[in-house]
Amino acid sequence: MEPISSLSREYVYVFVEGATGAEGVEIAFTTPNVEPTEAQWRPALWHSTGPRGAEARILIGPDTDSPLTDGTYQAWARITGPVERPVLPGGLVPIT
Repeated sequence: MEPISSLSREYVYVFVEGATGAEGVEIAFTTPNVEPTEAQWRPALWHSTGPRGAEARILIGPDTDSPLTDGTYQAWARITGPVERPVLPGGLVPIT
């Protein structure tokens, strides 16, 4: 992923293989390789779906629920289905 300015307000996308886009979805940002705590989860929305899965998105930056400061973060997605609730690591998000 290309670096994002900490002054920018834009969407970050996380692809979730096997998702239909009908499930609940949340995204969290942590230090790389550190699992998120319950307090770090933020509501996300589905952006697009396809035969392989769905892409979740969340707005980051100033005046959002995720105002990330300079650094590198790991994105995580948590999907809530009827029975399962997987937590999946996403890519790294560099903020400059």
